[in-house]
Amino acid sequence: MKTDKAKMACNKPKRTPSHPTKSHVVKACGDALPVGGKLIRFGQPGVKGSPEGSARNKAFKARHAKNIAKGKSSAAYWAATTKW
Repeated sequence: MKTDKAKMACNKPKRTPSHPTKSHVVKACGDALPVGGKLIRFGQPGVKGSPEGSARNKAFKARHAKNIAKGKSSAAYWAATTKW
């Protein structure tokens, strides 16, 4: 099933159970992004995040800190806020 970007709400991640390599999709909207938003797929299917403050959680955020800092235009930002 294809994702229709025009029908998606801005900055509201949703699951994509039929996608072979990614678990979530979001239409990222904001000042620095193109008009109409940017479709971003993120997350490894089957992998669950860890509770806030756990060693695994801290390791993920440290490893991806540079990309998370890019904001809504990066998949790492959405993975950190949605899954981790």
